[in-house]
Amino acid sequence: MEKQLIIFKFPGVTSDQYDQCWEELRNAGMEHPHGLIHHVGAQSGNDWVVADVWESLEAFEKFSETLMPIVAKIGVPMVQPEISAVHFELFGVVEA
Repeated sequence: MEKQLIIFKFPGVTSDQYDQCWEELRNAGMEHPHGLIHHVGAQSGNDWVVADVWESLEAFEKFSETLMPIVAKIGVPMVQPEISAVHFELFGVVEA
């Protein structure tokens, strides 16, 4: 299995919609999706950007079966993610 970097850029999406999506995912039992290694969500201008690292493309695709209906339900525009195989990964150290 090859780790995958998945990047979504959702135009016009707000932090409230992002938070609502996570609430729906928690309700669906997906607070900690199997195969998700890292997740980051951030506002970038008028877009909401999500960057994930998944243990495999198959793990992301399985999660998408739950995610995509939720995204549609809350009115987030459907966009195609940018998908790339991870070439290098570095874990930072947080000092106490």
